[in-house]
This record gives sequence, C-alpha cells and structure tokens, in this order.
Amino acid sequence: MADTRLAEINAVAASTGDDPALDSLLLRLHTETACRRGGALALRPVDLDPEQCLILLREKGDTVRWQPVSPTLMRHLQSHAEERGATGAGQLLRYRNGQPITYRRYDHLWVRIGEHLQWVYVQQISTHWLRHTTLTWVERNFGYAVAREYAGHSGGGSDAGTTTTYVRASLHEVAVALAALTGEPHPLA
Repeated sequence: MADTRLAEINAVAASTGDDPALDSLLLRLHTETACRRGGALALRPVDLDPEQCLILLREKGDTVRWQPVSPTLMRHLQSHAEERGATGAGQLLRYRNGQPITYRRYDHLWVRIGEHLQWVYVQQISTHWLRHTTLTWVERNFGYAVAREYAGHSGGGSDAGTTTTYVRASLHEVAVALAALTGEPHPLA
C-alpha cells in the first residue's frame, strides 16, 4: 500500500467515529509492529518495557516475542493505559469507558473507513493489509531474515527448513528496521 493511501486511512480514523484516539493508536500499533489483531488484544500494561521501547506480543500458535516500538508509540500506549484505567495484567487497549476492546472494534473501524474511502471497501483493506504492507517494506529494505523476525516467524514452525536455520535476525536488527520505518531513533538500534 502506498504511503499516501496509508495517510488517507489514518486521516479518516483520526477524524471520524466515536473514539478517534483509540483508532489512531490501533493503526499506529499495527503499522509499526505488524502485529496481528490477537497480539494487540492480548497486550497488557505489564507487557510494556518503556526503557528499551519493547512490547511483549502473544500471538497465534502460542508465539510470544518482544517487539520494538518507537518511543512515540510507547508514550501513547502508556498514556492510553493510564487514561483508560488499564492496570497490571488487564487488557491494555480499552474504550473510553474503561471496557476492553474486542475484535468488533476492528470490524467497525474498517467498515467506517470503507464508507469514507471507496478503495478501502472495494479492495477489502484490513488490519492484515497493514501487517502485509509493513512486512513487505521491511523485507525490501532490510532483507528476508529481518522481515521474518519482524513478523514473529523466526521460531520455526511449519515453514522451518534447512535454509531458515541460517536465516536469522536479531532484535537489534528489528529495532534498526523500526527506526528507519518510523524515522525515530530506538534505544536498541
């Protein structure tokens, strides 16, 4: 997806709906980390490491991994948790009334964006498209190994083979890619 298209999506999310701050945070989280919806929904305040700008993601297949985030996103996640009453091991992402969000928030978000941007509706753009867009950018700019690590695919699994044994990237390399993506320095880069 082109940068201009991503900017259009972010503009609609930030200017429509009943909670633009939440929707903008969701889009930034997924654009920066390429995490899955389940990973975002499982995020807890105790999963934030502000000193190293890392979040602990729990995703499909019992995958648990540390993912770098920009200092700006970390500040927004911390503020969101504080303002919306998320504490400790409770779900971080919440509505203004303090209730945890569900998958339905994503469904409503993309329907609304599709109502404002016809191409989003026609092409059925979704959170998964943001993941794909970010991972494609990382792969093209930093290589296959870093993209695999960025996606959380580095732990083996069904696509593990002889070649993947030699194709690995470090958390440092993921942080370097994130810094390039966001234009912000990262403590691990």
